[in-house]
Amino acid sequence: MNKPIEQGAFQSAGKVKQRIIDCDIHPSLRSYNDLLPYLSQRWREHFDAFGMRYREPFVDAFRCPPGTPAFSRRDAWPPGDGAPGSSLSFMQEQYLDPCGVDYGILFLLHPSGMMERNLDFGTAMSSAVNWWQYNEWTQKDRRLKASLIINGEDARGAVKEIECWADKGDFVQICMAPRVTEPLGRKRYWPIYEAAVRHNLPLGLHVNGGNGCPGGAGWASFYQEGHQAFPCQHSELLTSLVFEGVFERFPTLRVVLVEGGFAWINAWCWRADRQWHRMRTEVPHLRMPPSEYVKRSVYLTTQPMEEPERVNDIREIISWFSWDRILFSSDYPHWDFDDPSRAFKYALSESERRQIYFANAAKLYGLEPRNG
Repeated sequence: MNKPIEQGAFQSAGKVKQRIIDCDIHPSLRSYNDLLPYLSQRWREHFDAFGMRYREPFVDAFRCPPGTPAFSRRDAWPPGDGAPGSSLSFMQEQYLDPCGVDYGILFLLHPSGMMERNLDFGTAMSSAVNWWQYNEWTQKDRRLKASLIINGEDARGAVKEIECWADKGDFVQICMAPRVTEPLGRKRYWPIYEAAVRHNLPLGLHVNGGNGCPGGAGWASFYQEGHQAFPCQHSELLTSLVFEGVFERFPTLRVVLVEGGFAWINAWCWRADRQWHRMRTEVPHLRMPPSEYVKRSVYLTTQPMEEPERVNDIREIISWFSWDRILFSSDYPHWDFDDPSRAFKYALSESERRQIYFANAAKLYGLEPRNG
């Protein structure tokens, strides 16, 4: 197992002189055994006999370059056993404390109940993950808020899981894997969106999922291809949500697109609006241009931050879209982590910095500034 080669590296950045809500932090299991206490006897026996059976091949295969095992920085491995993100105390020491993070929004990427072939088992695993997040993370550090993992392929089970946790402040959004059996705009998923609206919980869609190829080009030959496809994945799912009428049917639904960057969003809006004006008779259920639905309902996180040669172009990109729809995210502890003190290559005004690093997420998730 790889060991830290430079523990405490993030501390060199010092605290950002701004409150921070990090909208993408990745905890990880030490092993599947972490979930066994939260599974019934039936499902523990099922797991022992059959394990996880995903629809996608290669899900446990080596997908990263050797220099970035587990997608993570080499200095993010905690002392002793365990993968990056598996130790709360190390996360606190290495990132949360030195960088002055007010709140961190957790996204557990693996395992995902939506990737399991047995729908009932997938729903049970999702529930186990939520109990694990609650007991091992959010209850032990009140700065941490979790994303409620649901099995979207089992809409009834997903709604039941939402009802179970909706009144607990430990969970601030609902998490579905975006690569699913059918496009996320389809009506089979609408009961989930209805529950999200009923309980005033945003829907967080993090690039992930194992129900098919990561993009229209097929299985990638290189890791760089997979990473480059992140914004394409978000573009495709946003197209489904908008044109299938999700935002028209659920006008107060809020969707957060996580880890796909944001520079692509303006081109998406321009193209979608043009197509809508040309062929709007095909989608009479859309009563306004696609860009208006997006600017009303969609938020994007900053990581992985685009870095154009002319650094001020990023300011223009945000201005074209909306300053109040961009949320800071670090992607800790992954290799392409964005340090909060270095994420933006140009100077933000005090107002811009406050919006992106704290105010937008505080309003979205209903979070109050912490003392200090």
